[in-house]
Amino acid sequence: MSDRALIASLCLAEVLGMLGISAFAALLPMLQVEWSLSNADAGWINGIFFAGYMLAVPVLVALTDRVDARGIYLVATALSGIALLGFATLAGGFWTAMLFRGFSGIALAGTYMPGLKALADRLDGGVGARAVAFYTASFGIGVSSSFLLTGLLIDVVPWPWVFGLLAIGAPAAMLVAGRVLARRPAVEAPPSPRGHLLDFRPVFANRRALGYILAYTAHNWELFGVRGWLVAYLVWVQARQPGYAGWDATLIATVVSLLAVPASIIGGEIALRGHRRRVISVVMALSATLAVAVGFASGLPFPWLVALVLLHAPFIAMDSAAITTGAVAAAPPGGRGAVMAMHSFIGFAGAFTGPLAFGLVLDAAGPDSALGWGLAFASLAVGLLLGPLALAICGRKG
Repeated sequence: MSDRALIASLCLAEVLGMLGISAFAALLPMLQVEWSLSNADAGWINGIFFAGYMLAVPVLVALTDRVDARGIYLVATALSGIALLGFATLAGGFWTAMLFRGFSGIALAGTYMPGLKALADRLDGGVGARAVAFYTASFGIGVSSSFLLTGLLIDVVPWPWVFGLLAIGAPAAMLVAGRVLARRPAVEAPPSPRGHLLDFRPVFANRRALGYILAYTAHNWELFGVRGWLVAYLVWVQARQPGYAGWDATLIATVVSLLAVPASIIGGEIALRGHRRRVISVVMALSATLAVAVGFASGLPFPWLVALVLLHAPFIAMDSAAITTGAVAAAPPGGRGAVMAMHSFIGFAGAFTGPLAFGLVLDAAGPDSALGWGLAFASLAVGLLLGPLALAICGRKG
């Protein structure tokens, strides 16, 4: 199997396995009313997905330094399908939603970075660097596909059926990944690092890697804060401007996520040709500025707000591949899994706290006020700007 076929197949499996990832965010306005959820409650359900991810990822990704990531990937993909089916049949409020969203987060911990590790282990360095960009960009395709399918399905079936139908993506992903990874074994046998599986001290001593890990945390704070709350924000603005009620908020969110795909690849290519840390810092500064602008733009005519959201969208993701490629490149021989484990564990702390902080700020400042939404988006910008600061403090070129 050629390198291109392997990369394309793993990217396809990634997208198929993520078909349910945005379903809750897309249906949040409906479920928030049906289950009488506060904005803080909704923030917890959005965030618990990433808490589950954080709890599982140190073990599952570090384990890929000792065993082939293929087996971990396949088991976790099966869990993602089971979690979606559980949400479809048993979720009926805050606590049950928390339970199954948490399981979904654990499943992502065993698929996203282990899938990237399985891919990197089967490619040489030159091809692997660009494969990282395509693989991380495919995350955006998965998110946007989930938004799109959720929006289409909810028009024809009740919401539990939406989750159940999206669960079909899991066995499809298992079929694709299982076949291609079996046909293309790792280039080298998995190394056997000395020390305890969860001894991450060498990662924290690696200042170059640590800078990218902390930048990834800031990146995820904004990225998943926007993804978790964008549909709800657009629906709220539409309620204030009834003339635009026909505009589909989930379709807009789909386009926003799709724009992340070329943006991430382009950002990665620019970083390969220049100063990676500088590229990341400039992109983060621009994205933070636009996040604040979007949050305080609820008084604009709805089409103008949508245009501003679409302008912001590429900058949210343009630093993604550059950050992850930098972290992978900073990993020492035999320690790539450990670096990627901390990259995900610490990085997705931002994915957990960003949506939660957004909900808490919104409740505190006024969920039915333009100021409340503006300050909530500003909280995403504040978290994001810690990324350039971390890169500057670590002070190493990528």
